[in-house]
Amino acid sequence: MRTHPAGRIARVTLLTVLYLFLLAPIIVVFVESFDDSTFLRFPPEGFTLDAYRQVFANADFRSGVQVSAVTAAVTTLLALVTGVPAALALTRVGFRGRDAVESAFLSPLLVPHIVLGLALLVLFAPIPLTDTYAGLILAHLGVTVPYVVRTVSAALAGADPRAEEAARTLGAGRLTVLRRVTLPAALPGLVSGAVIAFLLSFDETVISLFVSGQNTRPLPVAVLQYVEYRSDPSIAALSVCLVLLSVLAVLVVERSLGLRRSLRS
Repeated sequence: MRTHPAGRIARVTLLTVLYLFLLAPIIVVFVESFDDSTFLRFPPEGFTLDAYRQVFANADFRSGVQVSAVTAAVTTLLALVTGVPAALALTRVGFRGRDAVESAFLSPLLVPHIVLGLALLVLFAPIPLTDTYAGLILAHLGVTVPYVVRTVSAALAGADPRAEEAARTLGAGRLTVLRRVTLPAALPGLVSGAVIAFLLSFDETVISLFVSGQNTRPLPVAVLQYVEYRSDPSIAALSVCLVLLSVLAVLVVERSLGLRRSLRS
């Protein structure tokens, strides 16, 4: 059945308006990042790259990027080490209380981050783990492991378990089956879970506010403290850089595995 040209034009127009509405904040921030003003204004009245130079020259931003990158990298690694075995147990092993264990792993997604941050502050302060890399990493693990468990579990649920049974029938040991059959089947979910965990940890603000300090101040906290006293195009320039980082991560997943395959459930 052919689509009427007027209907096709109406759909294209509607989609264009919808995408422009969704992308409007990013477009405004992108344009504002090139303004030559000392404060945020729109539309800009000049063009300069000074805002980007200020971002890279700002010592607090550079230190924040280092703290966030180290924390996100270690958090992602530990989230995979924790989440992948949990997903394997939940999808490949039948045991009593499985639903309760799965709910326990996914429960942090239901709790507001401000509640988690306050609880972690009360827990970490006496140890003390506040204002330390260890405290930040442990805090971020709570909100990243559920995503790894969910994505890897979805990938394993979509894989055919008969391939593993066939490998065991042909004489492969459990570790060989895990390395040669199970993990390759879970690779799309593993990669997407790792990317999500890294971006979530890198961008986590609320929990980091409670457990960070002057010695370990992640980038989101540094940005929040910066805008308390100043508001200039350098914030827009930094936001553009972070958006480009997210786009780069999505492109890596798309090029390596295919975005639809890595996110399917």
